[in-house]
Amino acid sequence: MARHGHEREAPARAVMAMLGDRWTTLILLVLGEGEMRHADLKRVVAQLSSEQAISQRVLTLKLRALERDGFVLRSVSADVPPKVAYRLSGLGEDLFARARGMIDWINTRSDAIHEARERYDREHGREHGREHGREHGRNGEFD
Repeated sequence: MARHGHEREAPARAVMAMLGDRWTTLILLVLGEGEMRHADLKRVVAQLSSEQAISQRVLTLKLRALERDGFVLRSVSADVPPKVAYRLSGLGEDLFARARGMIDWINTRSDAIHEARERYDREHGREHGREHGREHGRNGEFD
């Protein structure tokens, strides 16, 4: 059984890869605030994203993957037309709490991270950091 998370078949690798994609963590964080209908979720994710808006197709695929892995529950109302809503499952709420913990850790250490980036850039030249895809600024934005 994979114990450290770096083994080829480690479940942690698959979950971390999913969380590291462009949209999944943002979707989980938004759903951590409560149940949302698809259109509302799409609107909020688009407002919070620093990138282009999430497409209907991509949001649907991400939600299906999260539902398949047990992190999200989908409910359909008996209304006509039916209303579809999404919320975190117990497993998703546990993951949300851990993600919040990581975000809190990052926020409390953002000054140290920023200082390390500045020191690295001074020592290696600013262009070196850009060449290797490390362009994030103090708050994660590109600078």
